[in-house]
Amino acid sequence: MSLFLGKIHYWMFNKIIWFQNLEVELEKLAKNEGLNTEEILKSLDEKYGEKVENRPLEEIIDQGNIHGWLQDRIIIAENRLSALTAELLKIEYINKKIEEIYISQGTAAAEEVKGNNKAAEDAIAIYNLVNDYILDGMPCDRVNLIIEYEEDKVLWERRICVHKDIWEDKNIDVNYFYGLRDLWIKTFVEEVNANFQYRKLSEIEMVIERIR
Repeated sequence: MSLFLGKIHYWMFNKIIWFQNLEVELEKLAKNEGLNTEEILKSLDEKYGEKVENRPLEEIIDQGNIHGWLQDRIIIAENRLSALTAELLKIEYINKKIEEIYISQGTAAAEEVKGNNKAAEDAIAIYNLVNDYILDGMPCDRVNLIIEYEEDKVLWERRICVHKDIWEDKNIDVNYFYGLRDLWIKTFVEEVNANFQYRKLSEIEMVIERIR
């Protein structure tokens, strides 16, 4: 049990907020498409819990159970996002619009990086920046295993999947989620440094590399 807030806890909270921002954009899309968003959001609140407030972390976290509180917020955020996505996918033509939201969010994250003057001069820096935003469970889950870690290339594989049960509970193939996230990462990498690219080499192996 954690007894005080550290840098890693603020880091995780920021990742949760960015993940939750995807839901906010999907809510706007649902409203624009004529769905009853009031009823949908009420159902999400009742079934999975409410979105976390975007307030200072120290004001809202359970300081007696920091790790458990963050883990619960991750589960709530992903359940809400996947359930809302399932509602949207009932609309036949909606997939392209969902993809555009992930691309837009990847661009927004890259703009934040550039606005904060964070270094993105090599593959290692870019990989670390990606992981400032991408939500893959808690750090102790050790989802990714780095195979190559060099200035021109970072190659890694997904050791375990922490998303499958949540997405497939909503009758969505988890690979659909990974496809959306690939669009996010690809956009982010291209925006923070056009000399690098992100590629998915297999279902579990990914690379950020300098463009030759």
